[in-house]
Amino acid sequence: MYYIGIDLGTSAVKLLLMEANGKILNSISKEYPLSFPHPGWSEQQPEDWWNAVCEGIVGLTENFDKEKVAGISFGGQMHGLVILDEKDNVIRPAILWNDGRSTEETDYLNQVIGKDKLSSYTANIAFAGFTAPKILWVKNKEPENFIKINKIMLPKDYIAYKLSGTFCTDVSDASGTLLFDVKNKCWSEEMLEICGITKGQVPKIYESYDVVGKLKPELAEKFGLSKEVKIAAGAADNAAAAIGTGTVGDGLCNVSLGTSGTIFISSKKFSVDKYNALHAFAHADGNYHLLGCMLSAASCNKWWMDNIIGTKDYTKEQEKITNLGENHVFFLPYLMGERSPHNDPNARGTFIGLTMDTARTDMTQAILEGVAFAIRDSFEVVKALGVKIEKTKISGGGAKSTLWRQIFANVLNIKVEILESEEGPALGGAILAAVACGEYKNVEEAALKIVKIVDTVVPDEEIAAKYEKKYTQFAKIYPTVKGLFQEIAD
Repeated sequence: MYYIGIDLGTSAVKLLLMEANGKILNSISKEYPLSFPHPGWSEQQPEDWWNAVCEGIVGLTENFDKEKVAGISFGGQMHGLVILDEKDNVIRPAILWNDGRSTEETDYLNQVIGKDKLSSYTANIAFAGFTAPKILWVKNKEPENFIKINKIMLPKDYIAYKLSGTFCTDVSDASGTLLFDVKNKCWSEEMLEICGITKGQVPKIYESYDVVGKLKPELAEKFGLSKEVKIAAGAADNAAAAIGTGTVGDGLCNVSLGTSGTIFISSKKFSVDKYNALHAFAHADGNYHLLGCMLSAASCNKWWMDNIIGTKDYTKEQEKITNLGENHVFFLPYLMGERSPHNDPNARGTFIGLTMDTARTDMTQAILEGVAFAIRDSFEVVKALGVKIEKTKISGGGAKSTLWRQIFANVLNIKVEILESEEGPALGGAILAAVACGEYKNVEEAALKIVKIVDTVVPDEEIAAKYEKKYTQFAKIYPTVKGLFQEIAD
């Protein structure tokens, strides 16, 4: 049988068609617009997602036996606020994960409600990107829209709703709303009350591999698929990517270099770091995970290459970089503010250390190193919890760079494993669909059989020692300029 995985990303949706044994038969991407109506805002039209998904399903399956498609599931961008009225019309554009407008609401939650209470209710504190502050922003700034709300959902859940008619979400995506009691895997009644919403306005909770319904008959006819196609709940993009990299079970790690960057540690036990520097979320394998998230990762390199130096030849620019651990230029990669571990929407991208002999290559190198150093900030929090990590997988668009993989191995000073297939959340979604349809007894079994490692980057002792010194310097920069970021914002 075949399984479709849908990765609803920030710039495009990626769909892949997978055989039960994990072989990828086809993949397709469809782009859609991203809107920045005000500085620090980020929005999209859910209808654009839906149109892209419909076109994608048709294109993905057109040369295959459509009757063999048994299930569909998802990975999706987290935290986005999608609100529908009683007629299921989208009330306003979706407010995305990298939107920073809800600073006042975030401060209210953290300072008035209090971080200790938030952590006790949800295992997390408020970040401007989370869903609950966005709901409060709509309540405070767009009351005419707030009173129309009948359904509140996350981006991938809008697609699941359109495909199946089921108002649903999964535990991993719900974990990033700040409305969810992560430890007990249920909506937090206290947080719903704080946000002025009811249980009727939020979706039913499922495990990521649960079947939520079947493809609507009219859509089955439109796509040429069976009416028996099962729709599984799916997962947040980071959890789905972790499934697609085999980061399941206990104590495994994955670094993802997409538009945002993450470090993801799977765990069979629920745990929270005392400063809430990392997110404590439910995992798509039925267990839990810790997540450190930076808002700008591979997007920093794309910004630098495309917008500043004006080239699409990323490989050629990186070929000139040979002095790992010796660069005198540093870059803070906070182009959209930052989440883990600083939780500072006012933070901004910053070069420091420029001299008259600074070359374009030095600045390109600083971009790559700055992202790795920022991921290490979260890595240090994980180590402080007593978690020993000796290796990590690496995924996402940035992971295609041989140089960037070397930098990460040496900055983190651990082995970096290279995957045979870097399909990310789309593969995770397809695996979840296969589990939902009974091809595998659980997610862990599926991931172990499907995900394969083809190479390992081992840190160089000398280079790692140099990066240890450089990281110590990097770690001092943000605390030094933090006050200036606030002053600039004001």
